Amino acid sequence: MLHSYLLIGLEYLGLMSIGVATVIVVLGYSANRFSGTRFFNSYLPFAAVIIGVIILGVTLLGLWQRLRRWLREYSSLLPPAVVLGLALVISGLAPPELFNRAFLYYRVLVGGKEEASRVALSHQVYAAYRRLNTAQMTKMIRLSGPYTAAIEEAGAVYGIDGDLLKGLAATESSFLPRTSIDGGQGLFQITKVPATVTMAVNRLFPTEHRVVTDARYNAYLGAATLSYYLTEMKDDLFLGLLAYNIGPANGGLRFIMDQYGATDFITIQPYLMQLPRDYPIRVLSNSLAFRIGRQEGQLLAYEEGKNALRIQSIGIPGLR
Repeated sequence: MLHSYLLIGLEYLGLMSIGVATVIVVLGYSANRFSGTRFFNSYLPFAAVIIGVIILGVTLLGLWQRLRRWLREYSSLLPPAVVLGLALVISGLAPPELFNRAFLYYRVLVGGKEEASRVALSHQVYAAYRRLNTAQMTKMIRLSGPYTAAIEEAGAVYGIDGDLLKGLAATESSFLPRTSIDGGQGLFQITKVPATVTMAVNRLFPTEHRVVTDARYNAYLGAATLSYYLTEMKDDLFLGLLAYNIGPANGGLRFIMDQYGATDFITIQPYLMQLPRDYPIRVLSNSLAFRIGRQEGQLLAYEEGKNALRIQSIGIPGLR
């Protein structure tokens, strides 16, 4: 009995995998193809696609039931083997870029306004990466070498992507630790840190190692501070980074947002005046460069060949 349930479970798993992938690809590309507000050019064709997917799914399931009965006459192992084999063949033959692109379209379709905003901000990051000076960024990646272990250790402790932290350090200090005019110190240009953050980090370090200019201690303070602001901003990466840059001065970012009734990064931007509205974009474009350099062995030119699709499939560190 258990053996039969296992075979049925594997068969259904394969069918579900094929079905979900098909729905994402078809609806994703259809939503992008027929996007708009016109009834006959957008709404009606997309509705027709959905109906077509349902009809095709029901038809194929009916055909599969007939084929399944025939296969079971030879062996109960054949139905799950055929389904799982077909799923593996499809996943192996389909270009990853095709599915990744479809998934992006599908996320916008399902995620609505929030996802559309995330995509728009993502493309700001990709555009900023495209404008990076490759030679300077490559040099900065080399400079990060001696600090990589400390940064990744801090990231692991506070659950923050190591490439994201490297991008933050690159933006703050260019991996040239120093004390700046405004009082920022070390890799992450630590200035005023929330008291709870300092207390939490200090519990991990003996007194003699609590030196802000020490790379490891500085990295822990930077990671803990970013984690603090991400929590305050309900894991909104752009707002968390902006809050890190603004710090607690004048009530911090939360006070500014409440003052003007802003709810996200897009709606707060017009009110920031002289504050660095592009700061999160710069951090994330640097973070993306670190991830690309680590995965590809070199920085990819965004505009060459299919690099844009490749880079988008790699993804922006920390951005879900």
